[in-house]
Parts: sequence; structure tokens; C-alpha cells
Amino acid sequence: MQLCDFEVGSDKPFFLIAGPCVVESEQMAMDVAAYLQELTTELDIPFIYKSSYDKANRSSHESYRGPGIEKGLKILAKVKETLNVPILTDVHDGSPLDEVADVVDVLQTPAFLCRQTDFIQDVASRGLPVNIKKGQFLAPWDMQHVVNKATATGNEQIMVCERGASFGYNYLVSDMRSLVVMQETGCPVVFDATHSVQLPGGQGAHSGGQREFVAPLARAATAVGIAGLFMETHPDPEKALSDGPNSWPLDKMRELLETLKIIDEQIKLVPNNG
Repeated sequence: MQLCDFEVGSDKPFFLIAGPCVVESEQMAMDVAAYLQELTTELDIPFIYKSSYDKANRSSHESYRGPGIEKGLKILAKVKETLNVPILTDVHDGSPLDEVADVVDVLQTPAFLCRQTDFIQDVASRGLPVNIKKGQFLAPWDMQHVVNKATATGNEQIMVCERGASFGYNYLVSDMRSLVVMQETGCPVVFDATHSVQLPGGQGAHSGGQREFVAPLARAATAVGIAGLFMETHPDPEKALSDGPNSWPLDKMRELLETLKIIDEQIKLVPNNG
């Protein structure tokens, strides 16, 4: 599949979707995007910058949701224009899709909304590449139905993203078999290494996270043979305004990406014959 200006697939070098969970400030967005662009250029890893202008699915109504659509899209547009880097952001039910699609390069649908037929088709009908996150409640083989809804609009630029499966209350687990199963959809498979270690609602009004498992799960998923990796990263996760407990420190991105690149290159030298 052609994504932005590069080819993606389980037989292609992995690409990276990364950035802070939410837009906190223009300066931080520019700084993080510039650092990641320089790093991925050096490592020859295709890169898409991600950040949210509005987090509509926070645990508490008192949690920081972002700067809002007007200011948030303005900041994302500046990152794109200044650094010439493709942008991904998530949209929600009621989002002004045309307005968002005029700014970004890739649209993302939240896991909680993956079963909403009208929403999925509205997003896909914009004609941009779409990263559809699998619901924590959904079996991986059921993503075929979600993909069918999206592609029924005529949009074939659809990706599917694994972000963990519910395992009791406030807990997620990652089943690496899911990545193989979702490849059967014919869509590029992306692994979300940071939300997969989230503890939803684990801190009462906020979600917790087990950051120590981000790197092991990223390595495991890469060894399975994924098309892309999704990671939320922050210069100081302890002070992040959203999803800090499961965000990966920006200063540790180089070491992890270097390791993942080695794994990716080795695993894709040998075809997966099951």
C-alpha cells in the first residue's frame, strides 16, 4: 500500500507513527517532531508525526483534552509545513472531518468506535489513509468486518492497529497472534506499543500504564513482522498532560528504534511460511 510517499506492508521496512499523545504547545510539537524527523531520517525509517488536537475519550471530564480543533489544527499545520512531515491525528464522532482532512495526511479512528458503521464509513469516505484501531473488546478476526465497511466506500488505503485486549478490569494484554490474524484482512498491520501497556482507568480518574513493557512488546511485535509501529513519546512523560504513564521517553527513542530496525531487517529476510 502507498502511504504518504512510501510503500508499506508486512514485507516492507517498518514505518513509525510517533509523537505526543496530545498537542500541549506549539513549541513542544515542533521540537518533538523535529527530533523524530532527524532521528528517523538518519535511521532510514519512514515517519509520520502524530498528536491529538482533542482527546474526546479521556477517563474524566476534568482531564486535559487538548487545545481544541482551531488551535490544534493550526499547530499541526505548522509542523507539517515547517518540517515537511506527514501528520496523523485522530477523529471522533462529531468531528468536522473535512476540516481535519484538509490539514492532515492520515486519519485515525479510536478503538472504542471501531464498531460504529456510519462513523467508520464517514472517515474512510474522505479518501485519506485511515488507521483503524481495533477495539480492546474485539476479536482480531472481527476486524475483517470493520475493514469491509471502510473499503465499501472505495477507499483501499486502510490500516488496522492492535492496541491490546481487555483482560479483566483496568488491564490489557497483547496477543501477538492478533497481528498475524489481522494480516488476513489484506491491510497493513500496525502495533501500538504504548497504548498496549495502558491500564485503562487504573488511577481512578486517570489511566495508568506500565511503561517498562513498551520496549519488550515493541520488540516482540516487530519480530512477528508488522508493517508499522505506533508509539506515543514525550520529552518528560511524568509531566505529560495525557497518557504519561504509558508514553515512551523521547531520549530513549534512538536506542529502541535502532534495535527494532535490526529485528525488522532480519525477520523480513526470511519469508513467513507459517
